[in-house]
Amino acid sequence: MITISKSQISVMNIQYGYYPLEKFLDDAARAGVEHVELWGAAPHFHLEDMTYTDVCRVRKQIEERGLSLVCYTPEQCIYPVNLAADSTVQRRRSLKYFEDNLRAAAELGTDKMLVTTGWGYLDNSNINEAWKYAREGLMSLGDMARDYGIKLALEVLRRDESNLVYNLPTLKRMMEDLSHPAIGAMIDTIPMALAGERPEDYLKVFGEQLVHVHFIDGAPRGHLAWGDGVLDMKGYLEEFSRYSYKGYLSLEITDGRYRVDPTSSVLQSVERLYDVLT
Repeated sequence: MITISKSQISVMNIQYGYYPLEKFLDDAARAGVEHVELWGAAPHFHLEDMTYTDVCRVRKQIEERGLSLVCYTPEQCIYPVNLAADSTVQRRRSLKYFEDNLRAAAELGTDKMLVTTGWGYLDNSNINEAWKYAREGLMSLGDMARDYGIKLALEVLRRDESNLVYNLPTLKRMMEDLSHPAIGAMIDTIPMALAGERPEDYLKVFGEQLVHVHFIDGAPRGHLAWGDGVLDMKGYLEEFSRYSYKGYLSLEITDGRYRVDPTSSVLQSVERLYDVLT
């Protein structure tokens, strides 16, 4: 039985990178969702190019459409941002980047911000040092997030994106190392599926510590609209329901096939979701 509700669905703006933010927000409202997750990158919200007034304007654009921002996700996988970097200069810059974005998250009115560990060299030559640096950076951000009343959602990445947190065992280890009240666990259904895992595996371990989910179809790679992949999306919903998951399922659709017509990816996914939700 599926008990996840329509009010737990959120949509995200990554596939709208060649359109203005307003188009994404209009499409979200048109699709009938109540919530959005904001990807923090140009041309929509690259903080380094913005003023305080710009940040307030984006918040107003979201709220005037009757939407709420459930998570802020500053870009951190393709920019030179890496909390676990070998370089002290890069680590300091990365930490400042997240600190600035935490302040922006507070101004945007959300209570959640996505973070990742970064990565060590993929030959694992500095894996122990990278883990230590990631833990130290996340602890510092956790302290700041607590002061701002924000929960950090620590996301699992694919194995080719990070050699630090890329499956359930590594997320469990990092969460235990951190043991920070302002840091919760987060899954993305694509890395999860590639690791041979299911939502139930994470729900058993983390329970209410699982604070956010990127809920997308895949083949199994690729962040696809629901129905364009092969993942057991309905089965996933049943597992989230069985464990009484109370957080949001956010549609992080990123595949390049949707770049020209992002609207269809949102409408298709929301329509199929709403067909099976209460």
